[in-house]
Amino acid sequence: MATTSPVPLLKDELDIVIPTIRNLDFLEMWRPFFQPYHLIIVQDGDPSKTIKVPEGFDYELYNRNDINRILGPKASCISFKDSACRCFGYMVSKKKYIYTIDDDCFVAKDPSGKDINALEQHIKNLLSPSTPFFFNTLYDPYRAGADFVRGYPFSLRGGVPTAVSHGLWLNIPDYDAPTQLVKPLERNTRYVDAIMTIPKGTLFPMCGMNLAFNRELIGPAMYFGLMGDGQPIGRYDDMWAGWCTKVICDHLDWGVKTGLPYIWHSKASNPFVNLKKEYKGIYWQEELIPFFQSVTLPKDCNTVQKCYLELSKQVKAKLGKVDEYFNKLADAMVTWIEAWDELNPSGANSSELPDGALK
Repeated sequence: MATTSPVPLLKDELDIVIPTIRNLDFLEMWRPFFQPYHLIIVQDGDPSKTIKVPEGFDYELYNRNDINRILGPKASCISFKDSACRCFGYMVSKKKYIYTIDDDCFVAKDPSGKDINALEQHIKNLLSPSTPFFFNTLYDPYRAGADFVRGYPFSLRGGVPTAVSHGLWLNIPDYDAPTQLVKPLERNTRYVDAIMTIPKGTLFPMCGMNLAFNRELIGPAMYFGLMGDGQPIGRYDDMWAGWCTKVICDHLDWGVKTGLPYIWHSKASNPFVNLKKEYKGIYWQEELIPFFQSVTLPKDCNTVQKCYLELSKQVKAKLGKVDEYFNKLADAMVTWIEAWDELNPSGANSSELPDGALK
C-alpha cells in the first residue's frame, strides 16, 4: 500500500531567512525539514563572492548590491558585516510567518536520540495561544498532556495570539564575551522539555539564531538595528529587536513563548572579537533595560508601525543622552518603517487592530 507523506505545516505560508557569508552546506542536514519551504538567503559581506546552496532548495538570495538596489537610500538602515542584515529578509518576504536560523546551527537530538524538527515545533508554538497575563505552573497549557492548573482564571484560558516563538540551543550556549572568557569549556547539555509564555511586563534577551514569528502580526517591530560595519556596537541586534518587540506585544496584548525547540549550536565565536563588539553594549544595557521597562505607549498606537514610530521618538528623547549612536538608531528605526511600508503597502500588512481590541 502506498503511503503519502504528510503535507508540511504552513508550507506556503512560511519563509526561512538565513544570513550568511559562506556556502550553505549546513542545509544538507536540514533537508528533511526545510526542503518543502522557501528560503530567503541574505548574503553579508563581499557581494562579489558566490555563495553555494545545495541542490533542490527553493530559494532567493540577496546580497548588498540587491539591498541597495531595492531600498535605495533607505538601505542605510540595514546593517553591513553583521548578521543583523537578516531583517532585510523579513521585509522582502511575502509570507505570514518567518523562521530564522544561523548557518552554524545543526539539527539537535532529543533525549531519546530522535532528530528534532525545530521548525515544526516553532509552528506549533505560533499556532497555539499564549498566556501572558497569568502564569501557568505547568508551563504551556495547550500542549498534549498539560492543561491549566487549579486556580487559573477561566476568563483567561482562551489565551491571546502568539507573535514570537523563541527557541534554545544545545552545545554552545548563547553567552556574552565576559561569560565566554570565564567559562570557555561550558556546554549546554540540559534538554528541558518545556515551553512557556514570558509574562506581560517582563523583558527577555532574544536570540536570533533559532527564532520564529508571525510576520503579519509583529513583523515591522523585528528590526535588528544598526550593527557591525561603521557602528560602535555589535551582537545586540537580536536583543534590540527583542526588547522593542516585547514592549509592543505587551501593549497590543500578544504573547511571546520561549523554550522548545532546541537546535545544536556547533561553534563558539571568538570571545575577544565578541568583547570588542559588545563592550559598549555591556555598559549601555544598564540604561537600556530601565528604559524599556518604563516605556509606555499611548492608546492610539494601535498598529505595530505606530507603536514602533512612537518608540523611536522615546529612544531619541531618552537614550540620545546616553550616546549619539541612539539618535542615529532612532532615525534608522523610522527609515526601517518607511522601507517596510513601501515594500508592504497598507492592507497587505498593516497589523491594524479592530476598534476596541486594545485593552
